[in-house]
Amino acid sequence: MSEGCRRGVAIGGGTGLPGVLRCLVELGFETTAVVTMADDGGSSGTLRRELGMLPPGDIRNCLVALGDPEGDLGRLFQYRFPHGEGLAGHALGNLIIAALADITGSFPEAIEEAQRMLGARGRVLPSTLADVSLHAVDAAGCVVSGQARIAVSDGPVTGVRLEPSAPPAYDPAVHAILGADVVVLGPGSLFTSLVPNLLVPGIADGLRAAPAQVIYVCNVANQRGETSGMDAADHVQVLLDHGLEGCVDVAIVNDPDCSPGPVGRCLLCDDEHEPVDAVEVGPAAIDRIEAMGIRAVAADVVDPVDVRHHSYHKLCRVLGRLVG
Repeated sequence: MSEGCRRGVAIGGGTGLPGVLRCLVELGFETTAVVTMADDGGSSGTLRRELGMLPPGDIRNCLVALGDPEGDLGRLFQYRFPHGEGLAGHALGNLIIAALADITGSFPEAIEEAQRMLGARGRVLPSTLADVSLHAVDAAGCVVSGQARIAVSDGPVTGVRLEPSAPPAYDPAVHAILGADVVVLGPGSLFTSLVPNLLVPGIADGLRAAPAQVIYVCNVANQRGETSGMDAADHVQVLLDHGLEGCVDVAIVNDPDCSPGPVGRCLLCDDEHEPVDAVEVGPAAIDRIEAMGIRAVAADVVDPVDVRHHSYHKLCRVLGRLVG
């Protein structure tokens, strides 16, 4: 990385992380993504089971975001086969990363090669190279195993763990965190995209030791099952319970007074056509966040077209005001 350039790290997984990466790049940061390796659903899950490799899906999404998502290669990497025995559901980029891992003999080298191919304006790093699986306990005390199953559980989830426990962190990811000027956590599925990174002890240790400003981007909508009934302060508390006590500086939450659609009721239906509730952000939740020693920044960050998600442009403006 260049001397004198500001360094930004975004930590998470899923669909929210690529937007934050694009934003950090546009704000002039040398940007690194640190990505969960707990994904076991869809194409990534199939490749894990059949090839014994680490999940490439979140890596692929971040690499494309750091390149040119609308360019020919970006669209090719994101192409998903709709038909074909053994091919249906696979993203071509996942297969390319799998092939590169086989050719180079190394998952990190495969990422670097894909990064070069896409002209990515930053790095994408796994939080660990260990073959981890995610397990959750729901409110009824039942154990739910596997990231994909947890994401659609009846829930809500009360806790998660990795197996094996305490996997070693990927050293370049820790070094990126320690050298960052700003670290952004989320947005993304709380228990299945964000917290799995914090369950890698070296990642949480790095965040506690880093001099960076640490910003948490709270989800605007709860996920059916996984985070049902949780308000913004509950989301923040989960991070503190997983090793981030005293190191989160700012929490960006949606301002319900500015957002389209009803608040605290069904915002929209999810991909399974089930109701999705807004993450409640009222005075009580704000007070609880600030009592944790964290500055709460409430702003209109909802995508007016799909109010389950953040607007890239709105979120980028808020981040820009915070990081200067």
